[in-house]
Amino acid sequence: MIQDDDQQRGNVMYVQDSPGLGVPQMPRSDRADLIDKIKPDAIIETIRHRLMGEELLDGLWVKNPHLSDRALSELGAWELSNLMLGTASINVSISKLDDDEIKARARAISKSAIYNCVVFWKSYGINSRVQIRYVNQIIFTNALVVLKQADAASIQELLKGTVQENRNINSEVKPQSRLRQIFRM
Repeated sequence: MIQDDDQQRGNVMYVQDSPGLGVPQMPRSDRADLIDKIKPDAIIETIRHRLMGEELLDGLWVKNPHLSDRALSELGAWELSNLMLGTASINVSISKLDDDEIKARARAISKSAIYNCVVFWKSYGINSRVQIRYVNQIIFTNALVVLKQADAASIQELLKGTVQENRNINSEVKPQSRLRQIFRM
């Protein structure tokens, strides 16, 4: 396989497998830009702050006094949000997972979160079963949605589908030589 700067034509890079034009590929920068826009881990920080009972006001996270009795401790919010980092990565998003794998993984993460809440309830600031159910719903839903991005390689298909070809067609007519005219070539 040959990749060469000389093979770049327009917005498409051609990867040479064999003699000839080659297979069209997205330029590296286009793929990187698209991958940068798919940030499954971006929500983790928001969830962490929400679990601590904070809301974003004017670019700063501020404690909401109305949520103080339901908020987790900083340790609990950090540990539970870190539990989701295993699924909230671009590597997982561009993987190919089937529905059974997705559901099993989302359930496993959710069960781990519940287990941590029960075992570390005091240091997590858990005072009621409602908090545990709330944490479970947030973690399960986030894990399921992020893992669903990898369902049937949908993100892979998106990346493949963004290839735009700009082919330059040379419409110049070559004058026929006397020999070609004789043999009508």
